[in-house]
Amino acid sequence: MADGRATRPVTIVTGFLGSGKTTLLGRVLSEPSMRNTAVLVNEFGEVGLDHHLLRRVDERAVLLGNGCVCCTTREDLVEALLELLDLDQRGEIPRLDRVVVETTGLADPAPILHTIFVDPVLQHHFSVDLVLTTVDAVNGDLHLNRNPESVKQIAAADKIVVTKTDAADPGSAKNLRSRLGAINPSARVIEASFGETDVDELFRPNGAGSHAVPEVPAGEAHDVGETHSVSLTFDGSVDWTAFGIWLSMLLHARGEDVLRVKGLLDVGEAGPVVVNGVQHTIHPPEHLDRWPDEDHGSRIVFITKGIGPEELVGSLDAFRGLLGARPLPLGAGQAVPSS
Repeated sequence: MADGRATRPVTIVTGFLGSGKTTLLGRVLSEPSMRNTAVLVNEFGEVGLDHHLLRRVDERAVLLGNGCVCCTTREDLVEALLELLDLDQRGEIPRLDRVVVETTGLADPAPILHTIFVDPVLQHHFSVDLVLTTVDAVNGDLHLNRNPESVKQIAAADKIVVTKTDAADPGSAKNLRSRLGAINPSARVIEASFGETDVDELFRPNGAGSHAVPEVPAGEAHDVGETHSVSLTFDGSVDWTAFGIWLSMLLHARGEDVLRVKGLLDVGEAGPVVVNGVQHTIHPPEHLDRWPDEDHGSRIVFITKGIGPEELVGSLDAFRGLLGARPLPLGAGQAVPSS
């Protein structure tokens, strides 16, 4: 049972090894506005975090029977969040304003989302509002070229924080930002030198509710190696039930290959439905009372691995009779260099 107050927001901070997650956290946690923020970290790191609500969690992940890594349950995370919830409800710690979960550099954010959404207790008391991903401006291209985990972390992001820009060649940093935009066109990119950034802006969701309302651009389809991103709209209102069935079938068959889906759907009501998911895990759909801007058309971004834009559009088009609208790519396909 919930305790009569809004769910406590959880922000996931992820990023590849050495990309500056702990430095960024050390900076933002020094702000007075972040005092009632609990921090769960896998590694204390070289930069000390002097914070009264700091907890360490160990990745004692339990792989479920079907062997899908996306559906791994983070038992350590459940225990840590339940402990914080108990302390909060009994008044033994200040009222929690936020929980920040810092992942290891090699972590896939999907199991954390899955854990919070499916746990019978946590889902009533916590909600993921943002996924922040740090990217090293100096070594970001190298990480993307050699490590698929880095691509997953970027695909999962609501906001991408490019760190160490003070030490990077300006031209290389610009090319990296372009590459990040090709992988995840719906994520906002923020630069931070020496961990310096606007804390309020960093943790501010882009809209109301339990997570950020996506800023989906009218961009083009992009290919980055085996990773594809495509922005779609529809030529009319979409039947929400039919779309939910189609999406469930897609995730059941290819969930690990759907790195991210994020967007706003026109379902024939006053406001859109927010669709937001990472691999097998989908945020609870949110029906908004009104559109966030003057554009009242559906726009949704899919980031996939090994699923081409034409396959995705073809699958949706086959469902057109039930959806009530035809999917339309927002731009023609365009290859993007991998480095």
